[in-house]
Amino acid sequence: MNDIPDPIGAAWLAQTFDVMPMARLPVVSQIGSRRETQIQEGFRQETFQESMRPDNKLAAHLHFHLRHEVPHLEFLARLFTKTGACDIQSWVDAEPTGQYARRAAFLYEWLTGSMLVPPARLGGNYIDALDSDKLVTASPDQVVKVPRWRVNDNLPGTREFCPYVVKTDGLKKASAVNVAVLLEELTTEFGDDLLLRAAAWMTLRESKASFLIEGEAERTTRIQRFADVMARRTGQGDLPLSDKALAELQREILGDVTSLQRLGVRESPVFVGETLRYQEIVHYIAPPENDLGPMLDGLRTFLQRTKGQSPVMRSAVAAFSFVYIHPLADGNGRVHRFLVNDILRRDGVMPEPMILPISAVISDSSERRTYDQVLDRVSKPLMQRVSDQFEFGSTRTAYPDGVVSNFVFHAPEQARPLWRYPDLVPHVVFMANIIARTITEQMRHESRYLRSHLRARQAIKEIVEMPDHQADRILRSIEQTNGVLSGVLAKEIPVLTRSGIWEAITEAVKQVFLEGAPLDGSVLERYHPTKAASA
Repeated sequence: MNDIPDPIGAAWLAQTFDVMPMARLPVVSQIGSRRETQIQEGFRQETFQESMRPDNKLAAHLHFHLRHEVPHLEFLARLFTKTGACDIQSWVDAEPTGQYARRAAFLYEWLTGSMLVPPARLGGNYIDALDSDKLVTASPDQVVKVPRWRVNDNLPGTREFCPYVVKTDGLKKASAVNVAVLLEELTTEFGDDLLLRAAAWMTLRESKASFLIEGEAERTTRIQRFADVMARRTGQGDLPLSDKALAELQREILGDVTSLQRLGVRESPVFVGETLRYQEIVHYIAPPENDLGPMLDGLRTFLQRTKGQSPVMRSAVAAFSFVYIHPLADGNGRVHRFLVNDILRRDGVMPEPMILPISAVISDSSERRTYDQVLDRVSKPLMQRVSDQFEFGSTRTAYPDGVVSNFVFHAPEQARPLWRYPDLVPHVVFMANIIARTITEQMRHESRYLRSHLRARQAIKEIVEMPDHQADRILRSIEQTNGVLSGVLAKEIPVLTRSGIWEAITEAVKQVFLEGAPLDGSVLERYHPTKAASA
């Protein structure tokens, strides 16, 4: 913001009080010769004429920020900590009925936990703490009136954790993705029975792709175990955000053989990184263990207070909030991806036993790069500011959950506003695209393939009567041998060697798949996923 020649609003406050948020301000304003708006990647630069310049006082520029910009929770938390209560108290004392003074007083108390003194003459109509046209706020039936400031508390989370979601054009478009309608279109095209037949394969595929994202695609037992968890636990029981619920889910995901001595919310420090040539590279530092319970409560509050709003938005916020809170010693990535399906199921837009194989789309090379870039939107600015504030000490500490670590982070207070109020707009936009692609591309492809497979199986049985498993065996062989009758299959099913039989079968199968989905993928894996996983 130092490159803004004549800043006003939040940019002026940031420069004047030397308070720079880690996340980028969604709106930066300045004074110029003409009124102008420039938008780039959802961020706005507003230019106002001289008549709009506020007085050079905190209250005047804060008034401008609350009225003309998008209130930025991380920035305000840092500003109020730096300036203290005096200026806000003086402002509300001078304007006891002013809506922006009362809003500022409420936000000061909400963000800092410190109390002001309401003036005796406080009055005016109740006003919303945040503008719901600019930000995702609590649903109308979840708004709480605060008589102390005559403010409607419509913040969607808690002071300890409140995802920050600006209603950009991209966010509005992403939130409008209608999962129920997209699935209904598939049902109309393929029928309920066909989609349900494909559900088992899609669940297994989601599990495989989830491990592929973590670089562990060949761990068959773990893949099958996670697929079973997805099938059984999605949308069931308590929301997996309490210590008890997380411990149960983590136990099912990790299995009985784990090095962890305690499951559930971790009691030790953690970072996300990698080891290169015996040197630890830190990509992200997660909140300290004492913050985790209140932060998970804040996420649970967000999901309660935004009920009835876009399921796509809610599922993305839940999933990415979880990965930034990083409450587990192991298994965060799998729970992160589990939560997308879990929230969509709980919100009633994805019927049982459907599982959206979102990880299959994310693991695509181009989307994987975008996924990493989206995660960097929070982690990168954090690490740029605290790169000299952590170390791997000479002494290893044994923590209550059994984790032994020498990692020490010295600046949790500096990082806390970013942890508490992460900007998740890019994450919602990304996930909406992934969900839409999953349904319109992946699920349609699998359904087309299954329909063609069933028709090919029937075509084979019109030529030679046989059980379904033998027809599937023939389809798999045709795929593997490019239509050549193998000696093994000829021995297994001798009738195939009769004159004209094999040629008739291959021609019938060819015609079916020319009309439908291409024959590309293991029949055994697609339609006997349990056998394939254990093969």
